[in-house]
Amino acid sequence: MTALKELEGSKWAGRSELWLDPLGDERTEGRCTLEVTATGISYTWTHEDETQTGSVTLSEDGGAFSDTFHSPSGMTCKNLVGNRGLFLMEGTYGDSNEWGWLIGLSHRTPTDELILQMTNIAPWGEEARAVRFVCQRK
Repeated sequence: MTALKELEGSKWAGRSELWLDPLGDERTEGRCTLEVTATGISYTWTHEDETQTGSVTLSEDGGAFSDTFHSPSGMTCKNLVGNRGLFLMEGTYGDSNEWGWLIGLSHRTPTDELILQMTNIAPWGEEARAVRFVCQRK
């Protein structure tokens, strides 16, 4: 949680990218906002003119992720060691928890942008980009 301390209270806005096709070749774009809190982040984004909301709440060993589009019931995640970003966590979902989900936040310091990225992991190990927010400070 100390990684976010420097950005606590900051607000960001930008574009969201969503990949729904299985090959990861086609994306849809929308608008997004992101706010860094004392305990994580909260965000909004649009898909097909509908506003979606989400949050990541951090704890010492991981955290909780919820998103009205991707995981409305929430997901418990664990921290991944050796991460170079502000945080990187992994969780599982689906009826048998076979599918994986990575969610990470990075700060591009040269351009002062926050990047929120989510990756889907198939049961056979293949990773596919799911979501990316590229946000500038408001």
